Amino acid sequence: MTVRAQPPVDETPYQGLTPDVIVAAVEVAGFQPDGRMLALNSYENRVYQVGVEEDTPLVLKFYRPGRWVRAAVIEEHRFALELAAADIPVVAPLVVGGETLLQVAGYDFAAYPRRGGRWPDLDTSDDRVLMGRFLGRLHRLGAAGRFEHRPSLDAVAMATVAAREILDGDWLPEHQVDRYVAVVEAMIGQISEAFAAVAPVRLLRIHGDCHCGNILWTQAGPHFVDLDDCLMGPAVQDLWMLLSGSREDMRRQLTDLIEGYEQFAVFERSELNLIESLRALRMIHYAGWLARRWHDPAFPKAFPWFGGARYWEDHVQQLAEQLDALGQSPLRL
Repeated sequence: MTVRAQPPVDETPYQGLTPDVIVAAVEVAGFQPDGRMLALNSYENRVYQVGVEEDTPLVLKFYRPGRWVRAAVIEEHRFALELAAADIPVVAPLVVGGETLLQVAGYDFAAYPRRGGRWPDLDTSDDRVLMGRFLGRLHRLGAAGRFEHRPSLDAVAMATVAAREILDGDWLPEHQVDRYVAVVEAMIGQISEAFAAVAPVRLLRIHGDCHCGNILWTQAGPHFVDLDDCLMGPAVQDLWMLLSGSREDMRRQLTDLIEGYEQFAVFERSELNLIESLRALRMIHYAGWLARRWHDPAFPKAFPWFGGARYWEDHVQQLAEQLDALGQSPLRL
């Protein structure tokens, strides 16, 4: 199976985001551009590091048109500012004339200070405990309020929508369709049962996409650089993506994370039962996301393997293996 061109109605929403528009955005943010510009690694949105005269560079984030209503983006910004005001190390947008969500040439964007750091290793117990403390502080503040315009994590609905996008888009090789449907339906059934067994699941304001790519580490510890997927969700959603390796490795890592976490917030042990369901959701959702965004020229360039027969064979096999994992006993500390 080869990747197909999508209908012309799916033209990229970023075709008008020219260098001149980016330069103009720097000026809208109240700075004088010096002409330097570097595209950063981002697909859902477009993010650029831009030079400014007699100052450190800025990072400009242009939001994908139509993805969020403005109120939802502003709510993300307010959460980031709330965290920063509490000395929780999240890179928050700059406030320009009382606003954080700015506009230029029809694009919504925000300006951020540039913050350095390295990819977190989390190889030592001390680093994992520190990371857990940071997440505990973030969640303690997150539990003190609610999002009104951002979504709540609904694993069954999200997995169902993503799978339907794959099937309706005719992405699967014909011989894989029946197996995909059977495996995904069984996974969604298991996910539903897992969440029902833990109900009521406590939802709070969380990061939502807490993987190492959204964390920068400095001598002072970690800080987040992206709250684009923040939502109302269970605390464990911000913990499980930091786990890797064997089952025993993950148990040890999780023990350290929760040791630090519980210095600032209570962790509901029942949420351990949701880890494999959340992992299953991410696997289904990721493929659906690639299919949904394939009209954007950045995606075929970055993910050239997507849509090939080999990809789908591997993907369906990985889903089947995750279905087996859903039937295993959950991690215990």
